[in-house]
Formats: sequence, structure tokens, C-alpha cells
Amino acid sequence: MSNTYYEFFCPVKVIAGKAALEHIPYELSGLAAKRPMIVTDKGVRAAGLLEPVIAACEESGLDIISIYDDVPPDSSTSVVRDIAAIYRKEKCDSIIAVGGGSAIDTGKAVNILVSEGGTDIAKYVGAGVLKRALKPFFVVPTTAGTGSEVTSIAVITDETKGIKLPFTSSFLLPNAAIIDPRMTLTLPPHITAATAMDAMTHAIESFTCIAKNPLSDAYATAAIKKVSKSLLQVMDNPKDSDGRLELAQASTMAGIAFSNSMVGLVHSLGHATGAICHLPHGLCMSLYLPYVLEYNLETIREPLGELLLYLEGPEVYSATPASRRAEASISALRTLRDALYKRCQLPRTLREAGKVSEDQLDLIAEMALNDGSIMFNPKEVSLKDARAVLQRAWA
Repeated sequence: MSNTYYEFFCPVKVIAGKAALEHIPYELSGLAAKRPMIVTDKGVRAAGLLEPVIAACEESGLDIISIYDDVPPDSSTSVVRDIAAIYRKEKCDSIIAVGGGSAIDTGKAVNILVSEGGTDIAKYVGAGVLKRALKPFFVVPTTAGTGSEVTSIAVITDETKGIKLPFTSSFLLPNAAIIDPRMTLTLPPHITAATAMDAMTHAIESFTCIAKNPLSDAYATAAIKKVSKSLLQVMDNPKDSDGRLELAQASTMAGIAFSNSMVGLVHSLGHATGAICHLPHGLCMSLYLPYVLEYNLETIREPLGELLLYLEGPEVYSATPASRRAEASISALRTLRDALYKRCQLPRTLREAGKVSEDQLDLIAEMALNDGSIMFNPKEVSLKDARAVLQRAWA
């Protein structure tokens, strides 16, 4: 599984720590930006998370010109068009996206329109369409999971056609990601759990898929160690800002890992389940992870066994015979999922998740086979294989 050739790319400046937000004005001024627009959603605003961002900017005399706080959970082309129109009307010159995956993807898409001109975002779909840098763009993540603050991808729904439009370009990467524990302190337990398991899955798939490389491995293992160490602590003590910062950093590191090494079958199944049954992405990741690892087991025995060190620590690792480490890694993940189920009912099976009926499994399997992630899964997957994994995940 060693790649003789690989590429690794992560030009996003990461600004992390307990006063990270206060650095935003300095970063903006370094790019000659004076009129930022904040793009966020109602939930972030209601949780009071914009206040520290605005205060940090105003302290150094930087005025937020415009705040758009109506990004829907599944952002659409019309929302992107509306925001771009406001940006132009207010003569803004930069964007600060504050929120989870949807707000960040929306910020990326708005940045395409305001930088390239026009109102039709669909013109820029696909890879390699953008040829030059966009306007200054900063991301302040409020969930610790998606890693989209360090990925070059955005997905926006075209509601007239009912399809998801994918945008891929290194120019979509933000100028900086601001990781501040104040932004995740109020995350409810089930979202804390699901997003941390999203990061865990990014890291584990990145470490076991066919495009893994030494640099992505380093980020992946560090992320796994942080989630393993801090997730249950944070679940039991939600205001633990050190633990929150650890989870947020883990998410960013896992994002850097998987955007350089790709992901596999967990993501294919998760994307399909999200599309058909509208289950949240992080929940799907947590749910499918052990079943897919069992399916891939013989192909990934060695790397999966290595992960026991980061999942359980040196004592357990050295006390476990090498031939049993891969299985021990899977059971460590199952134990973690049980602990999360006990604390916040994060579902472990499709049946526990509700919203999914057994007769949808065929459709999910078919859709998963057409998902791009499946190409990087370490083991070939047929329709029958995917269906069998879903059956195990059902009950």
C-alpha cells in the first residue's frame, strides 16, 4: 500500500487558540481588505457566536459591513446569488464564513461569483474551471467535524434541477482558518459527538485508503489521538475549552489528511444515505465506520492495527499481540460508539437511526457505488458487497 508518488497540498494558514478570533483584523489588513461580509446561519447567530467575532473586529476599528445570517442547512444556488448581490451592493471586499459545513460551502461559492462576476454559479461546476485567486476569504468553524475549512471542495444544491453541484479548486481554499474554542463551547452533545466522529472517520479512512501517503498519515494519526483522548471528556464536561480546542484541531488535521489522501466506502455509503434518507453526515460516518472496517479488514490489517496505538494508547497497544491489533482497533471504536450512545443516543445502527426503512437499502447501495469516494476504498466493492455491509449496519 505504499505510494511511490504522491502530492500533498495545504496552503491554508491555521490560526488556533483561545484568542484566535482577535487576529482576524490583522489578517484582513494584510490582504488590504477593509469591508468584510459575514456569511452565517440563524443557529450560529441565535447561539450568540457572532458576538465575539464582531467584537474582535470592532476592537481594532474594523467595521463588519454586512451580515447575512440566513444560510439554510442545505445551501442552494439562489442563496448564493442573493448573497453575492448584497456583497456587491454593499461594496464588500472580503468574506468571513462563520458556521458549519453549509455556511463554509456557501461562502466558497459566493466568493466564486463575487470574484469572477456574473450570477450563474453553475458555470463554475467541476474541477479546474477557476484560473486565478479569489477575494480574501476567512473561515471560522463552529462545529469540529467537517474539516471544510481546509478543503478545496464546495457542494451547493441547484434546487430548480434538484441536483447537488460540486465545485473543486485550490482557489476555494480559505486564506485562513480561525480555530477558536469559544466557537464550539455551546455545541449540543449529539452534534459534538457526531462531528467528532466525522473527523475520526476522515482520519481513519484517510489512513487506510489506497491514496494514503506519509504526510497525510501524520495528520491522520494525530487527529485520531486527539479525538480518542478528548471526546468523552468533552461529552462529560461540555465547557472544557481545552478539550474543545483539541477536537477542533483534530477536525482541521483530519480535513488536511483526507483532502490529500481521499476517503472510502464509509463516505460513499454516508453520502448516499444522506441524499436518500436525510440523515446528518457525521451521524452516518459514525454509524458505518466499524462495518466498513470489518469489510475492508483483510486488506487493511496492517494500518488498522497501527491505529490501536492512537485509539487506545501505548499500554493497550503493547499488550495486544500484533495479529489481533486490527480487530482491537475496531472494538475500540465500537466501545467509543457505545459510550456516545449512552451519553446522547448517537445511533449505532440504521435501525436505531430511524428515518431509514429496510426497503431503502437497495437504493442506498446503488447510489453508493456511483459515489466518487468508492474508487479509493482499499477493497473492491460490488453491489452485493455494499448491500451486505448495509444489512449488517441495519441491525
